[in-house]
Amino acid sequence: MQYKMEKPVRGTIGEVKYRCVIEWRNGTFIADEPEKTGGQDTGPDPFTLFLSSLASCTLATLRMYIDRKGWDIPTITVNCNMAQRVSDGQLISVIDRDVYFHPDADEEQKGRLLQIAKACPISKMLEGTLVIRTEINGGEAFSEEMILRQEI
Repeated sequence: MQYKMEKPVRGTIGEVKYRCVIEWRNGTFIADEPEKTGGQDTGPDPFTLFLSSLASCTLATLRMYIDRKGWDIPTITVNCNMAQRVSDGQLISVIDRDVYFHPDADEEQKGRLLQIAKACPISKMLEGTLVIRTEINGGEAFSEEMILRQEI
């Protein structure tokens, strides 16, 4: 197994309530909570970041395919939202994703593009088996790198 990211995505929080600085390979951005939950709304909240991963992956995957096919579809829009409920003590999350082509694609193109959208890497990850491994590393020297853990 090999990590997908050359450098880990790093988040740091200080004393400003809920404001997180997120560092990625090429820069930084702020994540925050909405005012209604005590944040200052200075950046996207975790649910927005999560859904934007799906939207951006879908868009990039569709654009690559459309360009490779040479189709005249200059603009694509993806809306993503989610709902959650508890059923039999288990959290059920449902993500809805709507894709819009401007101008409209023909029916054959739409059918193929639906398959391509469902096959974007983030979709496949979310619909596959996802395991989150968390370790507490307190008191040790901070590291820019992550030590690759054993395979599961």
